[in-house]
Amino acid sequence: MSAADVLMKPEECVMLLVDFQAGLGFGVESAPRQVLLNNAVALARTAVAFKVPVIASTSASRVYSGPLLPQLQEVLPSVKAIERRPMNVWDDDPARNAVLAAKRRRLIVAGFLTEACVSFSVLSALKDGFEVFVVADACGGLTPQSHELALRRLEQAGAHLTSWIQILLEFQRDWTRHETYEAARAVVVANAGGYGMGLAYAREMIHAA
Repeated sequence: MSAADVLMKPEECVMLLVDFQAGLGFGVESAPRQVLLNNAVALARTAVAFKVPVIASTSASRVYSGPLLPQLQEVLPSVKAIERRPMNVWDDDPARNAVLAAKRRRLIVAGFLTEACVSFSVLSALKDGFEVFVVADACGGLTPQSHELALRRLEQAGAHLTSWIQILLEFQRDWTRHETYEAARAVVVANAGGYGMGLAYAREMIHAA
């Protein structure tokens, strides 16, 4: 397999956001919730910047979990979350069919909770022949240990573990790609901490020079 085949391209990918809802977020203890929210927003902004189709699915939104987190809905105004009953997206025909309709075999997944709705959906997608990339730093688990064990199981099953910043950089790949430069740079500046600070500083220094 060539390097071009190994590295992801936006046009090959579809993104699945699972149960990014406050009611589930209350139980997340694997990482600070504000960090996870930042990472999830950055991931969604990356999808928009590179025109990757996004499917969002929610569960129990009217009785416990609440709607899709407003910070994500703001980034994805045209995405209507698909409500489902089962924990596993693959057990819900409308949600699964929305993923299949994209006709892209590389699936990027993030959400709450790592041990349940994320894991079940990833394992089922792998069985259906998808190449799955789990954005580990945009997934929230009940405890650090249970989150890590769930990720370990997914990796053993064949999923690839990655981060939102790696996905953005893998899509951009070359900062001279002008068609996506400004959008990608804006995500990094807003959401990538010190790296984003460095990009902003570098632009100011270049302009000053």
